[in-house]
Amino acid sequence: MSKAIVFGGSRGIGKAIAESLNELNYDVIATSKKQVDTSDISSIKNFIAINNETDILVLNTGGPPAKEFYSITQEEWEKFHRQLFLGFCIVLQNIKVNNEGYIFLISSNVIKEPNSKLIMSSAYRAAFTSVFKILSKEFASRDVSCINIAPGPINTDRTRELIDDVEKYAESLPMKRLGDPKEIGNFVKSIVENKIKYLSGTTINFDGANSNYIF
Repeated sequence: MSKAIVFGGSRGIGKAIAESLNELNYDVIATSKKQVDTSDISSIKNFIAINNETDILVLNTGGPPAKEFYSITQEEWEKFHRQLFLGFCIVLQNIKVNNEGYIFLISSNVIKEPNSKLIMSSAYRAAFTSVFKILSKEFASRDVSCINIAPGPINTDRTRELIDDVEKYAESLPMKRLGDPKEIGNFVKSIVENKIKYLSGTTINFDGANSNYIF
């Protein structure tokens, strides 16, 4: 049976992706923060010592709290450097993705439109996106596709942590609603099920027409 590893797979977008891959009969390891804390390098190393090979790898993790630049502590910079950047670099160095496999990065729309209140997320997610783009060329030689999904306003616990009046905010969006995590799960499922490979190296803006950028 083919295998999939989904980091942050116990809730929200990660859970939706894990469930969609389960429907394709993948043997899915969907981690929770208790199982793998991506801000804790020893936790990551313990996991990859046991799980060092897969057919599908989903790089997904929660984000930092909303804070203004001058209120961020050194400890917070260091923690989210590990959680959003260094941890995933170590994962890519140590977990082999088999030929003809897939790597999905769940980043954020802040890689396109940096947010002053989400400055740690904007900085570190953009930095790892650069690494992911560069590595996509290397993975392509083994027909491993790398797809960066950049969600906008999706109906998750994370969104509700960041926005006080979610219902009012949803009404301001072009589609008058938040995105459903299942929509991202079904997108990933469709890519895998239909063996779509040549999309590799791209970023998919999953934001319901909410953004203003062209590319």
